Amino acid sequence: MHILIIGNGISGITAARHIRKSSDHRITVISGETDYFFSRTALMYVYMGHLTFEQTQPYENGFWEKNRIELRNAWVESVDAGGKSVRLQGGETLEFDKLILATGSRPNKFGWPGQDLEGVQGLYSKQDLENLEVCAPDNRTCKRAVIVGGGLIGIELAEMLRTRDIPVTFLVREASFWDGVLPSGDSAMVNEHIREHHIDLRLDTNLKEIIPDDRGKARAVVTDKGETIPCNLVGLTAGVTPNIGFLEGSGIETDKGVLVNRFLETSRPDIYAIGDCAQQRDPIGRRRPVEAVWYTGRMMGEVVARTLCGDRREYCPSHWFNSAKFLDIEYQTYGWVSSDQNKIPGERHFHWRHPRQKVCITLAYEAGNRQFLGINTFGIRMKHEAFDTWLTESRTVDEVVHRLEDACFDPEFYRSHQPQIRAAFEKHQTVNA
Repeated sequence: MHILIIGNGISGITAARHIRKSSDHRITVISGETDYFFSRTALMYVYMGHLTFEQTQPYENGFWEKNRIELRNAWVESVDAGGKSVRLQGGETLEFDKLILATGSRPNKFGWPGQDLEGVQGLYSKQDLENLEVCAPDNRTCKRAVIVGGGLIGIELAEMLRTRDIPVTFLVREASFWDGVLPSGDSAMVNEHIREHHIDLRLDTNLKEIIPDDRGKARAVVTDKGETIPCNLVGLTAGVTPNIGFLEGSGIETDKGVLVNRFLETSRPDIYAIGDCAQQRDPIGRRRPVEAVWYTGRMMGEVVARTLCGDRREYCPSHWFNSAKFLDIEYQTYGWVSSDQNKIPGERHFHWRHPRQKVCITLAYEAGNRQFLGINTFGIRMKHEAFDTWLTESRTVDEVVHRLEDACFDPEFYRSHQPQIRAAFEKHQTVNA
């Protein structure tokens, strides 16, 4: 059986590896981005000088031939679902018995005038990293960068540029950074931290237009406040969308992403979709139908590999979790902590912040039965296993607060904040009784 995988990110390569572990099927992986799989989350560290690009590749180049995984560096132009073939740019056709779509995401564009100018880009692919080196190699070539969109990719790009002393203006349409995801206390602390790193954070500000110079390069942006900001680089980081444009006319049913059932099967037999490009037809609990997250892509790759090797499995992710960094602050989230405007009925929050350090937590719980719903932590490292267990066992928020030491794994000699958190929680309980 020939299994064709389009995309060599974490989803596609996880599927390929697990299929090879359990079968002798022929496996071909197609990607026009790079010859070999690399860690996408490490791209920022290449620009910052912490890694070479080769060091982001988990496997030696000989790994693929040794494991009989064929690699094709090419872009797919179209898919013929009925004829079970794909057409590559250049005209070559490849046939398959089973097809796995693992094509990831692409940066959002919203029709801004000038959005396709030279010097305007996202931060997702290796090509984006290469373009960044051309447009912003130093602060002599790039006098100022403007970043549009206040999410995790935006804050990463800002950090990258500041390591080369490039001035950054950060346009965020929300009233506070990422306040569609973070509660107000968490978001306010991140605002402060961004500005402390000499980043010009403009809240409640939208991009209106990107202005070209006489060579067709970006030279300035215009905001909805009527201000013109000169710049040499515009980073578009207002989220991502599934990379599925090549599927038009394929007969595979799509919405925002490729629609799949719990077994990651598409509307056409023998074709699957995994990772960022997959969209669940029926949402799983409170999880989003499309999740552009590294670990869910890996899980989907394992699930589809089992199915293709005779052990049909349903995709059943456990409790939501994620982690990231906001410049110097480590962030973790377990379960569900809604932003202020998106709270579910009965959801209550307890927020504690250190009086001097950039350290805080927000706990979410059900007002009626006091069931623990989730936690955000900033500057405190917590154990995934502890919160996964507490969420599964429907523990109360009171139990969680009094057992926080069991979940904390800050390094030795770090100061413990648990006594202050418990004291603040008791006061919170008294006030909200």
